[in-house]
Amino acid sequence: MSRVLRVNPIACDGRGICAELFPERIKLDDWGYPIVGPEPIPASLELHARRAVASCPTLALRFEQAAASRELERVAKAGDEDSTVFSARSRTNS
Repeated sequence: MSRVLRVNPIACDGRGICAELFPERIKLDDWGYPIVGPEPIPASLELHARRAVASCPTLALRFEQAAASRELERVAKAGDEDSTVFSARSRTNS
């Protein structure tokens, strides 16, 4: 199964170490925070990805299974939709 990189934007403090260690897949925005694409990491770059993850001082970078990552995104999106529906119902009942 393929693996992807994920960044926890709340934990990240924008030091940029990950981009220095893995510039093939991690770019920095204007404020120094990492931008990671959703593409799976090929086996030839896996060692570089693991090194970047291990070097993150705030543990904000993760290397995880692609299928698990998509499932978490789906659940999060469903949760957002549920809260939107709840919020709309709350306003109509007020």
